[in-house]
Amino acid sequence: MPLFGMVGILMKAVVLEQFARIGTALSNPSRLSLLDLLCQSEKTVETLVEQSKLPLKNVSAQLKVLKEAGLVKSRKEGKYVRYSVSDERVALFWSSLQAFGTSQMTELRQIAAAIALDPDSATAVDRRELMARAKRDEIVVIDVRPKDEFEAAHLPYAISVPLAEIKGHLKKLPKSKKIVAYCRGPYCLFAKEAVALLKRRGFKAVHLRDGVQEWKTAGQAVVAG
Repeated sequence: MPLFGMVGILMKAVVLEQFARIGTALSNPSRLSLLDLLCQSEKTVETLVEQSKLPLKNVSAQLKVLKEAGLVKSRKEGKYVRYSVSDERVALFWSSLQAFGTSQMTELRQIAAAIALDPDSATAVDRRELMARAKRDEIVVIDVRPKDEFEAAHLPYAISVPLAEIKGHLKKLPKSKKIVAYCRGPYCLFAKEAVALLKRRGFKAVHLRDGVQEWKTAGQAVVAG
């Protein structure tokens, strides 16, 4: 075999090994849970522990693997270490991976279909029409994710009503208008929980299957900061 042929084989083996490191980093549900959270906003280790419900030691170990694979980065701020995705393309990749998985796996298709067929789902609503109605103040769009995620980026005209605080916001929400709740994307249940609570209290509410990243992927504007 020519020398350049052997070198080429070795180089390709090295390249594939590096790609495999990313695959390995994505092969753990706990790491995917953390990556999903970091695609929403930058977070401290303590916030990740609180929001993921994973033990501190586990979170630290999984973050190390994600960082070594180049998927997340960290920075020191006082006594805290803050983590974020290493690049906006990581969030796009995670959103695309979820969409691909849904198209390929029967179990995920069944879950996605159940969400889409839910009478409380607003999945079929045209995104531009939804924003036009929100702009005209015909509907109220609420972001039920934690406050830090809303502040990182949110849908236009949305207001922050974290699920954990929703009962304290009920008096401020109008019963005369439909309320559209959204959270972290197609498999996040925060919005469904919010809608169930709102309907029990007499509100007209539906949940949006999209999250901020799905909105971006569809070419729609989001509000950052």
